[in-house]
Amino acid sequence: MKAGLRSARLFCFCRRQQNSNIVGGWMNLERVFVGIDDTDNLESRGTGWLSRQLGKNICVEFSGVRLQGVTRHQLLVHPDIPYTSHNSSACLDLLFEDGLPDDFFTFVSDFIAGRSASGSDPGICVAFAKWVTKTVQSFGLSAQKEVLTKGFAAGLAEDEDIFLQELGGTGQGIIGALAAVGLRATGNDGRFIALEGIRKLEGVVKVSQMLANSGVARVLDETGKDIPEDDQVNTFDWVRPGLFDDQPVFYVAPDPSGKAGMWVPLHGRKQKKEV
Repeated sequence: MKAGLRSARLFCFCRRQQNSNIVGGWMNLERVFVGIDDTDNLESRGTGWLSRQLGKNICVEFSGVRLQGVTRHQLLVHPDIPYTSHNSSACLDLLFEDGLPDDFFTFVSDFIAGRSASGSDPGICVAFAKWVTKTVQSFGLSAQKEVLTKGFAAGLAEDEDIFLQELGGTGQGIIGALAAVGLRATGNDGRFIALEGIRKLEGVVKVSQMLANSGVARVLDETGKDIPEDDQVNTFDWVRPGLFDDQPVFYVAPDPSGKAGMWVPLHGRKQKKEV
């Protein structure tokens, strides 16, 4: 991306921030999505892992910020789309107490550029959640069904005043980064790979314990029915809630043994590189 265009988009983004104040648990609360894609190669850790490291480091580097979670979003797998293993992108969901710090963009760009694997084509996207339009959400949904171009993504980001940046290689990652932001904004796509407490839930736990000790909002069966809080879930040490109605929801199925009140994860573990 040319420096002039990047600066123009950053100016538009910051102008929106000046006009966007949300009163919540914190004064002037701002919710921000950060999309990431194409940071890995066949030998490196995946984009999901790097996105979780970014989230941790943002919370250390900046005060007044809360990481609400990181979601993984599956995109189209197609011969015309270069990808490493699963063609998934990631999105961080952040809350800032007093707007974005001036050096936030540089920090994120440098962090991803400096840690992306050799031969990768990383891209990042930063957007205020409240400004992610239905058009951007539709772009994300289209990325799950058809081959999109880098030019289309860049043009849409410019039209929508969204910060989108290539960070090396072909820069193809800006497509998935923008798609991740759009899909996260729908409130109904992806699964959480980072969420408070989920990686500490091990073995068999009561539904009540899962709800009390993690960011999981609901535990549902395949039909969408809430599981009784006294029932138990065999987590197999892998709890990755889905995003439903903008909430982390953990879907379960009856235990194959037929034991009453016992459940197992509806969706199983993926390759470790992607978790």
